Amino acid sequence: MRQAVLLGNRDTKRTVYLRRAAEQEGLPLQFVDWGGVWEWLACPPGGEVFLKIDPPLWKSASLDELDMLTQGYAARLAALIRAGEPCDMTFFNHPSAIAALLDKRSCKDRLASAGLAVTELVDVDADGRDRLSMERLFEGMRKQGVYQVFIKPVKGSGAAGVSAFRWQPSTGRMALYTCAMRTGGGGLVNTKRLRRFEKPEEIFFLLERILNLGCIVERWYAKTAYRGLSYDLRAVVQEGEVDFILARLSKGPVTNLHLNNRPLRADALGLPAPLLEKISDLCRRAAQCFPGLRSAGIDLLLEKGSEEPRIIEMNAQGDLIYQDIFHENVIYRHQARMMREWLTYGGLL
Repeated sequence: MRQAVLLGNRDTKRTVYLRRAAEQEGLPLQFVDWGGVWEWLACPPGGEVFLKIDPPLWKSASLDELDMLTQGYAARLAALIRAGEPCDMTFFNHPSAIAALLDKRSCKDRLASAGLAVTELVDVDADGRDRLSMERLFEGMRKQGVYQVFIKPVKGSGAAGVSAFRWQPSTGRMALYTCAMRTGGGGLVNTKRLRRFEKPEEIFFLLERILNLGCIVERWYAKTAYRGLSYDLRAVVQEGEVDFILARLSKGPVTNLHLNNRPLRADALGLPAPLLEKISDLCRRAAQCFPGLRSAGIDLLLEKGSEEPRIIEMNAQGDLIYQDIFHENVIYRHQARMMREWLTYGGLL
């Protein structure tokens, strides 16, 4: 007997709306909570299993714990691979593909090697663990003549530790935009508010600690604007189809929607059809770079002036878009159909 199973977190929007989609598509969907997954694997049900993995919930907002949390998740994914081998288990997104997209550096390197347009990395001569110093950051920016950069932890999501940094070497003026905030004990926490810092002593304190998390440094591109707000795009690609594109409009450089930025369906932007097809083609080709990846959320920007699309990053679990689930639930209904086809035919058509 074949079973479609969701591994996730009870009563979250991911779980609620995928279950709703399953009911609409006539898919019998079993649920396993992350808290009981190892007990379930110890006594797995008979027959073939098609498993979709949703991310576990992280209760900590401490950036100092980010490395530990992401390593712990990578270890869980590796354990799922080992457990799935003798259990006749098929994965919706293979754990190895999820893990590959967790690493922003290796993900971007793979896309660039395939000839796809990405936001370029700035060479800052980091050590083997991507630990940076202020000296290396300034030296790398100066050597390459890049004075506006994004600094991102190699692993992490939800804008955790993501910072935009601008420096004018001729005057020494600088500005840092970040959601990281200093705690009373000298550590850092991730907040839901983007702050701007201009005092060098505040910037140096924050940057030194953010850089020590293990970061990549990217060129900061000017983005295309809509009605005075710059924006980037989140595209959800599933089995070679672009199911949804959402614009994220912002007054600041970080566009994540949980920072009270404005969402807008991409069709409201009035982008020409050839550009939309170019975006879709880029997304499809990016997804093909990762075997075992059936669904991905891909963030892109359109360069100001040329409107050339560039991939910012990819997320193997970037399928939750409120503007979809509260409307037609296209993304999860497509997933439910894919699972139903597997139950019916023993594979995806």
